[in-house]
Amino acid sequence: MLIIGMILFGMLVGAAAQLILGREGKSIDWTMAIVAGLVGSFVGGLVSSLIAGDGLALRPSGIIGSIVGAVIVTAVWRWSRTRSVTR
Repeated sequence: MLIIGMILFGMLVGAAAQLILGREGKSIDWTMAIVAGLVGSFVGGLVSSLIAGDGLALRPSGIIGSIVGAVIVTAVWRWSRTRSVTR
């Protein structure tokens, strides 16, 4: 059940990151949303929670860090994809 919850949370965070950066098409790229959400949540949420001193519990600092991490992962993904297309 925890794994399903993590995947759903990653999807939501990844979708939020795509909405913040602007969607490239008509809809959300769910594959990128899942990957960016999970990676961004792990890195951004963990770092911000540890900096804030909240530990590994679900706190607002971890949720904000997860969104920031997912935005960074999505931006890097888009940048690398456009860079490889232009070559």
